[in-house]
Amino acid sequence: MSAEVEEMLKRFQNVKNVVGILVVDNDGIVIKSTLDNQTAVHYAGIMRTLTEKARQVILDLDATNEFTSMRMRTSYFEIILMPQDNYIIVVIQNPCD
Repeated sequence: MSAEVEEMLKRFQNVKNVVGILVVDNDGIVIKSTLDNQTAVHYAGIMRTLTEKARQVILDLDATNEFTSMRMRTSYFEIILMPQDNYIIVVIQNPCD
């Protein structure tokens, strides 16, 4: 990972509501995580699949466009996906009410 990614991870770790951060390769393998291993592997697989599907939807809608980030909110967490060329950054945080 580049120094730029390491710096971004440090900034996210200092945000009050961040529960966990994952860096996942394109095969769904966890490269770096602040979560326990079982949770990290669970999220990695799901987020990899979601990233692939989101990329396909964007391409289907407009072939000149690309998927750069996604933010979604559930009842429990807010999840931010940031796909890069060789990995996906996933930030999980408690939603601010």
